[in-house]
Amino acid sequence: MKGWRPMTRIKWTWLSTAVFYTLLTVAAISAIYPFAWMISTSLKTNFGVLQTPPSLIPDPLTGENYLRVGEVFPVWRFFFNSLYVGLVSTALQVLSCAMGAYAFSRLQWKGREAVFLLYLGTMMIPFQVTMVPLFILIKWLGWADTHWALIVPSIFSAFGTFLLRQSMLTLPRDLEEAAFIDGASHWTVFTRIILPLSKPSLGTLTVFSFMGNWNSFLWPMVIINSRKLMTLPLGLANLHGRWSSEWNLVMAGAVISVVPVILVYLFAQKSFVKGAILSGLKG
Repeated sequence: MKGWRPMTRIKWTWLSTAVFYTLLTVAAISAIYPFAWMISTSLKTNFGVLQTPPSLIPDPLTGENYLRVGEVFPVWRFFFNSLYVGLVSTALQVLSCAMGAYAFSRLQWKGREAVFLLYLGTMMIPFQVTMVPLFILIKWLGWADTHWALIVPSIFSAFGTFLLRQSMLTLPRDLEEAAFIDGASHWTVFTRIILPLSKPSLGTLTVFSFMGNWNSFLWPMVIINSRKLMTLPLGLANLHGRWSSEWNLVMAGAVISVVPVILVYLFAQKSFVKGAILSGLKG
């Protein structure tokens, strides 16, 4: 009887751990399976897509779809449009958010906290509410059906400013005070001290920003009409039914659209995880 409670506790701990890892495995498989099916379909022939019962393993396996999708519709033009918009928008957004975060975290000025709360309040407004006024403004500026209409509205981000502000608040003030004593300006402190120490959070914001701009669909669909200016998500939406109804080609285009986001995350993975921890976004 003396060893009953410890043995029961050990068994319960083992059982709870087994259930926990089982649930994690099921969740991981549920998340990965759609991507595996997308890649599998992109490697199938037309007959293999319609095969009954469906199979995850392509038989026969072919990579011809990735060549054909470029012949069926201008996928590479859409790809470079997305890459251009994504890179320029991301660079400008990270710069503007970093400067805003520096002003809200390191500078002392009257009404700073009130303005920051007001700025954060804009995150509660859905984009669908501001889309019509934004469209009217872009039309008035003459930017409709141009890449500027996709780049300029994405430069400013309340979330990005909040993310970097939380990181900059954790930095010691002794470094910048010593720099000010040596005659450094705010720009020198910002570029040579604050930004280098905020690299993890900058990496996190870069990943978020690039993913958001790369996957953006609603706003490009509203503001872009010319086929030569379409981004990849918008082009893929037009691929099915307009240029082709072959699902293996659609999935090949989808795989092409996913690869850059995965590469960006892999290159910035360490900074992403560290930045999420430092900025308070963990768990």
